[in-house]
Amino acid sequence: MTRRAPERSATIKDVAREADVSVASASRALNGFSNVAEQTRARVLAAAQRLRYVPHIGARNLIMRRTNMIGVVLPDMYGEFFSELIRGADAGAREHGMHLIVTSAHGDAKEAGEVVRAMRGRVDGMIMMSPHIDEDFADEYFDHDLPLVLMNGRAARAGHSAINIDNRGGAETMVRHLYSTGHRKIALIGGPAGNFDAEERLRGCRAAFRALKLEAGPALEGDFSEESGRAAARRLMRAKTLPDAVFALNDMMAVGAMAAFEDAGVSVPKQISVAGFDDVPIAAYVRPGLTTMRVDIAGLGRQAVAQVLNSIREGAKAAGEATTAPLELIVRGSTRAGDKKSTREG
Repeated sequence: MTRRAPERSATIKDVAREADVSVASASRALNGFSNVAEQTRARVLAAAQRLRYVPHIGARNLIMRRTNMIGVVLPDMYGEFFSELIRGADAGAREHGMHLIVTSAHGDAKEAGEVVRAMRGRVDGMIMMSPHIDEDFADEYFDHDLPLVLMNGRAARAGHSAINIDNRGGAETMVRHLYSTGHRKIALIGGPAGNFDAEERLRGCRAAFRALKLEAGPALEGDFSEESGRAAARRLMRAKTLPDAVFALNDMMAVGAMAAFEDAGVSVPKQISVAGFDDVPIAAYVRPGLTTMRVDIAGLGRQAVAQVLNSIREGAKAAGEATTAPLELIVRGSTRAGDKKSTREG
């Protein structure tokens, strides 16, 4: 019995011939370059699909000098915020045939620098979120030729993209909301020392207190973990009277605070309101649901990937893009109208 010879795989030359374009044009269209007419790109992609063309990844990477990898460096990987961020980034990367290398600097500046150096030559671009990114750090560790997106950092680098959350504006919005529903004594649970997000959110709270002529309530230490929120709530309950509301500067501390109040028999929101920041998935499912400032966390991950891919494709021509992610106030059952008459702020 004679075996049938295996069918030959289509090559990029076959695709170019089928689409009636040059091999160079076919290559540019298949690799997502912007200097290809949309009509040509559509014809090439249709030809590739008809021929069931599968690119040789190793050969393409050698030609393009690419790894098809994007490095993602986070300050931590614990908790729902980072899980959602990675989920969005991974979805965005896979849509473009890219993969992620994800690691954490564990909140340490030296380790963050070592991670950046270790990724050089291994990735086509980087996404970095770290409270340690300042101008000195950037000058020492960043290669100006490496496509880079900075997330929620202090440094603004020429030619590099940046994505920020309006932390200050979001915190002001939450304080004004609590004030508008009658709350006058508002305690805060802060974030880790030196953390850019936490510092900006605290500034927003203080700006709102000043604008509303409110006496600042207790400001308790936290580290963005549930346990620190629980501990802060316990400290509040040791005082003679409770504040009207607690605004935790992230959702996980707010969830921890709510658990501590429940354990002690303190009703949320009847006896004290609780609010958070980020709108991580669990915020909608705790009971009562958590009032918070919504950040499209997965969308941030997708956006960061889109911006770094644009820099990879455009190279030196890509201008640094700075964007600020919008926030949305989400009111759920963990806050209530206070005893005082509600006063809406413009």
